[in-house]
Amino acid sequence: MGKLKDKLAKLIPSWREDVTKLTKEHGKVKYDEVIIDQVTGGMRDIKSMVCETSYLDPQEGIRFRNYTIPEVREKLPKPDANSEAYPTGLWYLLLTGEIPTKDDVMDIENEFKARSAVPQYVFDVIRAMPADTHPMTQFSTAILVMQRESLFAKRYSKGMKKTEYWEPMLEDSMNLLAKLPTIAAYIYRHIYKGDTFIKADPALDWGANFAHMMGVDNPEYKNLMRLYLILHSDHESGNVSAHTGHLIATALSDAYYSISGAMDGLAGPLHGLANQECLKWIVDLMKLYNGVPTKEQIEKFANDTLNSGKVIPGYGHAVLRKTDPRYTAQREFALKYLPEDPIFKTVSNVFEVVPNVLLKAGKAKNPWPNVDAHSGALQCHYGVTEEDFYTVLFGVSRAMGISAQIVWDRTVGAPLERPKSVTVQMLKDAVAAANK
Repeated sequence: MGKLKDKLAKLIPSWREDVTKLTKEHGKVKYDEVIIDQVTGGMRDIKSMVCETSYLDPQEGIRFRNYTIPEVREKLPKPDANSEAYPTGLWYLLLTGEIPTKDDVMDIENEFKARSAVPQYVFDVIRAMPADTHPMTQFSTAILVMQRESLFAKRYSKGMKKTEYWEPMLEDSMNLLAKLPTIAAYIYRHIYKGDTFIKADPALDWGANFAHMMGVDNPEYKNLMRLYLILHSDHESGNVSAHTGHLIATALSDAYYSISGAMDGLAGPLHGLANQECLKWIVDLMKLYNGVPTKEQIEKFANDTLNSGKVIPGYGHAVLRKTDPRYTAQREFALKYLPEDPIFKTVSNVFEVVPNVLLKAGKAKNPWPNVDAHSGALQCHYGVTEEDFYTVLFGVSRAMGISAQIVWDRTVGAPLERPKSVTVQMLKDAVAAANK
């Protein structure tokens, strides 16, 4: 890890100086106002966190260190001209704010390979769980059980300076990320593929190796895995998984505690589990009409969904006000590699119909598709039809963003997060005082 660690060591002093100076000299500058809707509505849009790794622009979508998704796909190093970029290159970008060279990426790839061996007790714990245990439960538990390996916890117990916290946090993050594809693939093969396992191929990169260990040795799927891991990696720090990971880490819990907790949040149906629900809606639609439905049939099915009191999964977003560029990137992949796939054709037709249905129904400020509306169709095309596993795929990717965030937190000495709560009566009293 020498090159990456050296790079961060050069950057960190200026980061610390920026944050310290900003807080000391301008800490009392008013930045935002909070209204009762936000207090009672899940703190929506309250600007109260710092996240350097990414920013969610309502019009452009996610920016990774100020680079849009099209820019990231273009600028990050690739295995070859026809491939998607290395996901490890994105992790370098998230950590440093700089586009890596091919050598920078190969350095991380080699580090991950050197750290990828998973302790046998992790597999033993997975195998000891009941057979019907959800894949996300197995994944989160596997991460948590490795906490005994934490270098941060060991160094903290012996005593170290606050300015050194980032180093073992980075080590833990590298060690954990290196192992996650093996753990996730093990869970996949254990549950769905007859308890048969596939060893890593040392010739493959981190993303492609994940596909290989799952048993999908289609070169297109390896390329899709690289794209998937990039697109789902980071999404500011206010979403449930990222915020959970950050919050746990502010208590100086190590990366294993932090990312295991983040995965528990990702498993919820209002967060990462949504990709599973999106595919189910598409499959139910296709079953009803015995194949690719017409646009008229899609419109009826969509209205029936809304009239039954349900939402159309995959459409609308808390922040975005245009089509999610992560959806667009997956659509471009599908148009290139699987334009005649029936599920993709259905997803494509839904894209043309559902926004107008939602606009007419007045159901969404943003009626456009998000990333979850497309990912399941691509997985299905390459034979990964096990919907319960999709959030694990998401989790491997999101661990990159969360780990980069918590490493940055430690570089600048981010404090314990402790917002103040109020009672309902206190809110009523504030309203009464404002109306006098």
